Amino acid sequence: MVFTLIHMTGIALLAEDPAGIANRQDSGRVSTLLETGWKFKLGDFAGATSADFKAENWEPVAIPHGWGWNQAQRGDPDYYRGPGWYRRALDLGAPASGRRYFLRCEAASTVADVYLNGQFLGEHRGAFGAFCFEITTNLSAGGKNLLAVRVSNQPEADIAPLRGDFNVYGGLYRPVELIETAVENIALTDHASTGMAWLQSSVTTHQALIDVTAEISNGSRKWQTLGLITKLLSADGQVVAGTNQTVCLAPLTTAPCWSHLSVAKPHLWDGRRDPYLYRAVVELRSAAGTVDSVEQPLGLRSYRVDPERGFFLNGRPYPVYGVCRHQDRPDKGWAISAADMEQDVTLIKEMGATAVRCCHYQQSSYFYTLCDQAGLLVWAEIPQVKAVNDTPRFEETSRNQLLDMIRQNINHPSIFVWSLFNEIGNLKTDDPEPELQDLNKVAHSEDPTRPTIGASNSTNYPQMNKIPDWLGWNNYPGWYKGHGDGLLESFGRVLDDERYTSRAGGFCVSEYGAGANPAQHENDPHQPKSDGPWHPEEWQMHAHEADWATIKARPFVWGSFVWNMFDFCVADRNEGGQLALNDKGLVTYDRRLKKDAFYFYQANWSAEPVLHITGSRFTGRTNAVTAVKIYSNASAVELFVNGVSRGRQQADGEAVFRWPKVILNPGANEIEARGKKGNRLLTDRCVWKLIAQ
Repeated sequence: MVFTLIHMTGIALLAEDPAGIANRQDSGRVSTLLETGWKFKLGDFAGATSADFKAENWEPVAIPHGWGWNQAQRGDPDYYRGPGWYRRALDLGAPASGRRYFLRCEAASTVADVYLNGQFLGEHRGAFGAFCFEITTNLSAGGKNLLAVRVSNQPEADIAPLRGDFNVYGGLYRPVELIETAVENIALTDHASTGMAWLQSSVTTHQALIDVTAEISNGSRKWQTLGLITKLLSADGQVVAGTNQTVCLAPLTTAPCWSHLSVAKPHLWDGRRDPYLYRAVVELRSAAGTVDSVEQPLGLRSYRVDPERGFFLNGRPYPVYGVCRHQDRPDKGWAISAADMEQDVTLIKEMGATAVRCCHYQQSSYFYTLCDQAGLLVWAEIPQVKAVNDTPRFEETSRNQLLDMIRQNINHPSIFVWSLFNEIGNLKTDDPEPELQDLNKVAHSEDPTRPTIGASNSTNYPQMNKIPDWLGWNNYPGWYKGHGDGLLESFGRVLDDERYTSRAGGFCVSEYGAGANPAQHENDPHQPKSDGPWHPEEWQMHAHEADWATIKARPFVWGSFVWNMFDFCVADRNEGGQLALNDKGLVTYDRRLKKDAFYFYQANWSAEPVLHITGSRFTGRTNAVTAVKIYSNASAVELFVNGVSRGRQQADGEAVFRWPKVILNPGANEIEARGKKGNRLLTDRCVWKLIAQ
């Protein structure tokens, strides 16, 4: 089979390659991270793109790098939002004949203007997607080059998010790399994607059908004839399906090439149960060998939502126990490391979650890869938060943000929905419906295999919630609404009323939760003011116990996502006795402390043994008679106070064990719990001190 690629695109013109591809050296792809050697300065500087510009007093930095977090963490809502400049020498030696060079950045917030040797390469608008420019014809013949990047996180009327309860830091906060390829390659500049899309048109236990699109680029002035190989390898390297075809590449052309694969009796990616990954490979080959090759993990799976019975993965019911995640860290902002992301996934898995909502923007491709490997379902989202502008430029930028997210991440099996918006309509905004209709069409045309979704908390625009295929509702009973003992009943009525609000029927709870300062405690908690200085940890526990029981009792709620897995910085918040923090996390901002509510979900969601005494940090007590509450997935738990048994209790159905009236002695009291799960003995201990009044 021969494909002729004739669609012309604006690719860079290379120097002549008279030898032809068969005689070229080093024909594979080479990628180099540009981590060090950068100099940086906040502000705007005329002439910063020139090699003659004096930058001796600029700060040496490593990438990832960002700004704004230091002010934001101090509670300054006027943290710096403006331009900053990066410069770096790019000494490659003389460019190799018959080679192409690309500069790829995984994200810059929010506008990046890129220059090489004083020449403008291009601009990327949007804080979360990757971008890639070809630099082949911009390189110096002598091999010494100057790379300069102006980045600005100044608010822009055409760039979402226009509003939001999170900070928008600045900087080159994700990796930057230099990529060298042969003249013919699998395209890099299609929204900085991998150049290949593996769409799973049908997946069952008997057969998987996959439609593969590969964007092939010919950078030379000559027609080229190459072999295009598409293959799927098992985890141990065995080829399970593949195609081999000939492509004739027109000069200076980038165009798609299609193939179709069938896999008999596929080993399915089955979430946390079995996150099996194949290796998806596209190769360009000549008589001399491999010209270019791209490989990604691929998991084969199918899923659906039954409006009455919930979520199904590979034909079987699957619990969507979700958490929401922001990407920031103390003293780093968004410039986090691979180890930081690995720690987040480890904690999410440890709690027993099966899904992550990546709020409220495209997150690192490496984080999605970790979720692929862990079997965590991913809700991927663009930053359409709170408000939109009804202007052609805003619509264009938002469309490009969606295209960035989909094309760059389409092969991640963990991603099961593309999210179009969050909480639009609860604040004053232009009419969002026309733009959301457009985005919905774009998402379906790009990826007909995945549904779209939105997270709503408003009915101000009646048709908005019917635009995406699926719908999530953000509800905060017992925090922003609902009171005390009526929490459970009122939340149940809300969920029942929302049952038929989505286009396809059925919905999920996309946010719910309550704040907690783990240093604040209350013996008999009452609902605090959400923006007040008192956020006792005991109320967070009470709210989550009631919320989860309500959700669990309704199978038509196909999934739920706790807000939030981790505390995160919000510069203009001052509540719960902690400055600049949204404290609804189940784990503290620094990831060092798991709040008691973490163990509630772990006891309910995880198969690993759990036994945890709540209130262990509530060490100074003034009430001689107190309640003891324990979270455990043991069948029974026995409580000991100062070595004396207070009896065994059975769980209440939600992995909660209660002793309502335990008497403490003056001074120190040792509290111990014992239980068994299977043959494993579980214990937990703490000391509470009764303080005389």
